[in-house]
Amino acid sequence: MITTLNNLDAAILLWLNSFHSTFFDHFMSLVTGKWIWVPMYACILVVLTLRVSFKPKLLIILATIGLGLFFSDFFVSEYIRPLFNRPRPSQPGSGISHLVHLVDNYRGGSYGFPSCHASNSFMLATIIYLIFRNKALACFLYAWAIIMCYSRAYLGVHYPGDLLVGAIWGSGVSYMLYSLANRFFNLSDLKDAKQTAYINMAVTASFALILIISAVQVCES
Repeated sequence: MITTLNNLDAAILLWLNSFHSTFFDHFMSLVTGKWIWVPMYACILVVLTLRVSFKPKLLIILATIGLGLFFSDFFVSEYIRPLFNRPRPSQPGSGISHLVHLVDNYRGGSYGFPSCHASNSFMLATIIYLIFRNKALACFLYAWAIIMCYSRAYLGVHYPGDLLVGAIWGSGVSYMLYSLANRFFNLSDLKDAKQTAYINMAVTASFALILIISAVQVCES
């Protein structure tokens, strides 16, 4: 059973990893980066501040997000991955690395189960949705999280199984932490904040910037 699932995981990864072009090599490399999304993170902070103002509740929300990041990133990389030691598909130990298309010889770290990128992005998308309960915001953030996950398969550094488990873990962490914080500090009065449109704009602007940079890089190459 495990062998069958691993073979299916590898087959789906190789299929997802096969759709390459110079433009999307640049595009996905930028999507998977950290710094390109700083404006979006900053916008989330600004919107939270505008909605809550400088009150103790703002610190509770930021602490909840910080704890979410701890469990979705540090805990995953330092405690869960060592339990499985599953090589990334891009690493020689995977057995399929010779079939994986790499971009700029980027291979990532040694192990990739579960994916921290998937865990982090779905953690953030879920917890921000739970705070504001805005459907339009959810569409933008989950689209961002899904594209972030696909970029990892496109670059050949994560199996779909790594991404699926990471997404489930990150979403679960958010739900549990939000439920705990909401039980004691009543975060439900923050829902449907009008300022969330600014977050949607930041996500859209970041993707537009990535598209422009990728097009310029293709023209220069």
